[in-house]
Amino acid sequence: METNKLTADTAQFSADTTADRNTTTGPALFDAPRAREALDKAQNGCKLYGALGATALLAVVAVASSGHPVNTFTWVRAALLPLIAVLLHRLTVSASRGSRRAFERVSSAAVVMPVAIVGVDLIPGVCPLWYAVVQTVCMLPVVRIAFLTRSPALRAAFPKTR
Repeated sequence: METNKLTADTAQFSADTTADRNTTTGPALFDAPRAREALDKAQNGCKLYGALGATALLAVVAVASSGHPVNTFTWVRAALLPLIAVLLHRLTVSASRGSRRAFERVSSAAVVMPVAIVGVDLIPGVCPLWYAVVQTVCMLPVVRIAFLTRSPALRAAFPKTR
């Protein structure tokens, strides 16, 4: 009977260790106060980015309804970016629960998004200058998320496995 309990405990330990190695970090790492604070700030940054993105969409609607022309690119971008904010927030929430994969995705997206979005907006003729400025302001919380995900607290909470 003692052998069966030992076998069951060993099997559970192996399952927990495998799960931790593949999808999560140990609870002591991402629950550290500094890591928790950085993850909370990243979640708030996602919310702010979503609010700014929704405001940008409302600005496009206001400009279009006032009779000014708004190109297709601006409409599509204005509609997609608030949706991306929801996805980014969901990934950040998963990371705050210990998902290393979600953390890596948030970390990568937070670096790539501002460069890609502002870079495309700066191409002459793609969008009006006012919209490029609005998109740049929308990217400021994402830039903050990029810095937060590279902070020492989160690098320690989600160490590289290779």
